[in-house]
Amino acid sequence: MPMRRFGRPGLIGLAARTAVVAGTASAVGGAMSRHQQERAQGEYEQQQYAAAQQQAQIDAAAKNAAAQYSSPPPAAPAAADDLIAKLQQLASLKDSGVLSDAEFAAAKQKLLS
Repeated sequence: MPMRRFGRPGLIGLAARTAVVAGTASAVGGAMSRHQQERAQGEYEQQQYAAAQQQAQIDAAAKNAAAQYSSPPPAAPAAADDLIAKLQQLASLKDSGVLSDAEFAAAKQKLLS
């Protein structure tokens, strides 16, 4: 029967223990590195998604602003044009001497109220 040694391990035992420790460290280090890469990739994708959302909002706002400025301005109401025409007609009657200052003022007040 072989003799068992007690105490410090032999050269083969020391080499085996070193190999196990090195393999474990390599496996743990690789797993940590892979986990860090996955986390960094996830953060990068979140940043890209947020940037794309922000760019979409900016594009939509720019499109709305361009549509607002490219559309023709709303037409002035016909009543305002008609009022201006009537006031001009009254002024021409006053200038020609048909209406006095008091009559012009009364007619103008009636149109404006």
